[in-house]
Amino acid sequence: MTTTQTAPYGAWRSPITSDLIVAQTINLGSVCVDGQDIYWLEGRPQEGGRSVLVHRTPAGQIGDVTPAGFNVRTRVHEYGGGAFWVAGGVVYFANFADQRLYRQLPGTDPSPITPAGAWRYADGVLDAARQRLICVREDHTVPGREAVNTLVSLALDGDEHAGDLLVGGHDFYANPRLSPDGRQLAWLAWNHPNMPWDGTELWLADVDPAGQLHNAHIVAGGPEESIFQPAWSPDGRLHFISDRSGWWNLYRWHAGQAQPLAPRAAEFGLPMWVFDMSTYDFLPDGRLVCSFASEGRRQLALLEVDGGPLVPIDLPYTLSAYIHAGPGFVACLAGSATEMLAVVRLDLATGALDVLRRASDLTLATGYLSVPQAIEFPTDHGLTAHGLYYAPHNQDYRAPAGELPPLMVISHGGPTSSTSAALSLSIQYWTSRGFAVLDVNYGGSTGYGRAYRQRLNGQWGIVDVQDCVNGARYLVQQGLADGQRLAIRGGSAGGYTTLSALAFTDTFSVGASYFGISDLVAMTRETHKFESRYLDNLVAPYPEREDIYFARSPINFVDQFSCPLILFQGLEDLIVPPNQAEMIFDALKAKGVPVAYVPFAGEQHGFRRAENVKRALDAELYFYGRIFGFPLADPVEPVAIENLSQ
Repeated sequence: MTTTQTAPYGAWRSPITSDLIVAQTINLGSVCVDGQDIYWLEGRPQEGGRSVLVHRTPAGQIGDVTPAGFNVRTRVHEYGGGAFWVAGGVVYFANFADQRLYRQLPGTDPSPITPAGAWRYADGVLDAARQRLICVREDHTVPGREAVNTLVSLALDGDEHAGDLLVGGHDFYANPRLSPDGRQLAWLAWNHPNMPWDGTELWLADVDPAGQLHNAHIVAGGPEESIFQPAWSPDGRLHFISDRSGWWNLYRWHAGQAQPLAPRAAEFGLPMWVFDMSTYDFLPDGRLVCSFASEGRRQLALLEVDGGPLVPIDLPYTLSAYIHAGPGFVACLAGSATEMLAVVRLDLATGALDVLRRASDLTLATGYLSVPQAIEFPTDHGLTAHGLYYAPHNQDYRAPAGELPPLMVISHGGPTSSTSAALSLSIQYWTSRGFAVLDVNYGGSTGYGRAYRQRLNGQWGIVDVQDCVNGARYLVQQGLADGQRLAIRGGSAGGYTTLSALAFTDTFSVGASYFGISDLVAMTRETHKFESRYLDNLVAPYPEREDIYFARSPINFVDQFSCPLILFQGLEDLIVPPNQAEMIFDALKAKGVPVAYVPFAGEQHGFRRAENVKRALDAELYFYGRIFGFPLADPVEPVAIENLSQ
């Protein structure tokens, strides 16, 4: 029988340590089905963050495909995705170090099929009849010029020309998809300043026997309509997801019209931050299996596309992604509040569910896990916002009578993204030590329709901050958090919200910024092509309204910072360059505010190496312990804190 101890919130000893998280956790990525075979990506912190393609045979054998020395990751749009595809057992993938495409036959070493140079590739499809690949190419060959994105074809046995142009002229392309008979090609295109969740165009063209495109025309979409994941059914009918109704719903292109399939106030699509995202696929019999989000839960369902109902599939998961179907089965990523993200295979005939790989094989007693509660809370202008509330929870501890827990408010990245209720050890790291956590889906987040997503247009740095502030105040009013010990943390865009909340409000008493943006003008001038005009919609056109950029940049208002801050930064980050963290660190240090800066050599936008993930978690805990004054249950490596009296 376990004896419950009394200890202050924050000082609880937890089995969920940083060593455990990095030693036993991998990152699971894209899933692919090739006949009866299933493939997926594993990001391995223990191998320096290397991404490895893994194969599961029909007989159930699982093994690595990617040999040592290769890293399956593309840098198209910097965020990547769509870094591999498989056809007939042959694998094609982008290698991170040289960004060349490689072809790997079963049982052989990879061979390059594109030349060395400043080209990047992603999101491909096999054109077997013409012995070529069709994919997105990003051209960086001209220094000082913005990268040029196109669709190209590549010969399977090697292409010394780096690809033949098929489609060009737009700023961005994605999802080239060939019809089953090889006679039509569909793709997405969009232009600055839109992001793919703002407005995209779905194009369709005929493909002649020589592989040239003819009669290209727009099927759907435009500057005010976001199209997601065009795909062909086995009988050659084009399907796609559109938010024309205010929600990302399924459609079929038929007789020159877009026919809605199972319309409802639910989100079948996702913000296309990376390539080759998939929320639906077709079974050989023509049925469609899909994933949709409603009321904070993303679930699987089956749909008879010729008029049948949408039938939910009862599974013990609240998150599903990368949906792919094979003969009689579905493979995807899935997770829940108490189950780590996993690659799963569902047999549709028997209902048998096989877990092929978990993000961690760690088994934790539920007594150490905090199960999130979806909440809505009032925010500015009479609106409501959304979040996930985690109570502090550890079966071995209770707090002293009358003590309220410190609250950690998390602002997710993107900002056009969302948080989910899937089990996150990095959140449980905090709740099992006695922190309450509010993971905020502020206005601008996805999963709640286009109108909610567009709340952030022209209001970034305002709506997101208001929602984080109001979420914290709501929990304090409910008696669930100590109003004198409120922390806010976030990465990238979430780091910007964190810095803005500290600069422009007095709600929080400490903050942690992971590669956060402090200077909107610098971001606009220095960031990569994909996001270079993102702020036109989120903030205002630049440089015409540079005054707004100045007014919303925390770096310009360091005199208004009054509480401690810790900053974490990868030194090879091209999305948020390190000078932004360094500028705000130097400014706060000079002002006399307690501040710490933890840089990581070799890291980019997001930390992938095990030792750095561990260091960041422990350094943040150490920082909060010093600021809030609670003792740490276990010793961790200290971090240097400027301006903090000993």
